[in-house]
Amino acid sequence: MKFIYALLLTLPLTLHAQHAKSFERLTFHHAPKPLSNQATTSDWPRFLGPSDNGHSPETHLLTDFLDRYPSRIWEVKRGHSHTAPVISGDHLVFIHELDGKETIECLHPETGQRYWKIDYPVSIKQSYGITDAPRSSPVIDKASGLVFTLGVNSLLQAIELTSGKIAWKLNLEKTLGKAPFFFGRGSCPLIYGDLLIVNAGAPDATVVAFDKKTGNQVWKTKHDWNASYSSPIIAKIHGKDRLLVFAGGMTDPPHGGLLCIDPTNGKLDDAFPWRSSMFASVNAASPVICGNDQVFLTEGYDRGGVMLKFSPRMKISPLWKAPKFASQFQTPVYHDGYLYGFSGSSTPNSELVCYDAKSGEKKWSENFPELGLPYQGREVRVLLGRGSLLHVDGKFLALGAQGTLLWFDLQPDGLRLLTKSQLFHSPDTWAPPALSRGLLYVSQNGPEPKLICYDLRK
Repeated sequence: MKFIYALLLTLPLTLHAQHAKSFERLTFHHAPKPLSNQATTSDWPRFLGPSDNGHSPETHLLTDFLDRYPSRIWEVKRGHSHTAPVISGDHLVFIHELDGKETIECLHPETGQRYWKIDYPVSIKQSYGITDAPRSSPVIDKASGLVFTLGVNSLLQAIELTSGKIAWKLNLEKTLGKAPFFFGRGSCPLIYGDLLIVNAGAPDATVVAFDKKTGNQVWKTKHDWNASYSSPIIAKIHGKDRLLVFAGGMTDPPHGGLLCIDPTNGKLDDAFPWRSSMFASVNAASPVICGNDQVFLTEGYDRGGVMLKFSPRMKISPLWKAPKFASQFQTPVYHDGYLYGFSGSSTPNSELVCYDAKSGEKKWSENFPELGLPYQGREVRVLLGRGSLLHVDGKFLALGAQGTLLWFDLQPDGLRLLTKSQLFHSPDTWAPPALSRGLLYVSQNGPEPKLICYDLRK
């Protein structure tokens, strides 16, 4: 069977990936296990999953790494980025900077073979010793057949998913005006019906909605706060759709906070200030919806977290504050009345925490002193650091910043580590993983960055 599968990969047209072809940066290891006909599966069209909240409906996943670790299906050498891949059907899209070009590639999710590639020169700088590589993950819209990308230098593009043809593109800096950023643009666009909504941060256009098929501007919201690295979401508040944008750019003195907007017309309902007093600070975690009328914000510097309550007229008031629930860019997960997430703005001081969403009571925290894990025939000592957390298959899947994959049972009365595996040993793996059809996609960072597909099928 493996031989037949490998033979199919050499053909110009395959049963699995029509028109997709191998390329020099791809290493294919073996075919994934067959997908169970009892498994629930889902696309992963945006970096926080199908519901923008770190939850996945996938089932029948490998949750025991004791006897068999997740095997590599394929891997692609890539350039600089802190972005996550997105998947819809037989198409996976990711963006990175490679050899001085911002590069968008579309691959087959099971083989890693490439359908198309778009690249163009991009100016990459450094701030605070950190490369200004792409940070905004693509967004796939199944209804229109388009994938949208927002480049680090403000190039917004709509691309036909199957062909790679550019439907339209705009340079936001030239169209709307300059916006102050520490590391270039990093907020993901949001699809709402026929609209593509962008946390733009321009002087007269803090948030902008475009017609997703044409790129024509439909509405804009003006506010003093600039664009942040937090990606906007749609929340159902008191039965009404509301756009939530956690804004705040590179300004001195720093300012920013949550904007509550009517997504149909751009009308601002209310704004709640929440930003560190430090100049070199960012708002980066997405807002977290906690029920019908509550939203949690967190930043990783001197303010930490706050739970906000919305009145029926969409006016915002603080319900409780949690200065030590301080997630720098990793978005917490709300589940069954509790918030779980990694708190901390550096690898050594990060910890996994649980808070009661109603009262703000801290239930527990665990900082995971160095874990000893087998890796390539030796034991390595790792810290989870600023990790990512997903709720899937009734459990929590965590990816540590140095390449550690763990399954947890997280409850208000404590945590239980179910299993762990060292996928690789590399720093600054900050992008959340993507999960679709039993396959896990991880953007490894460090000196040899890669996009790797792992088999989590049982």
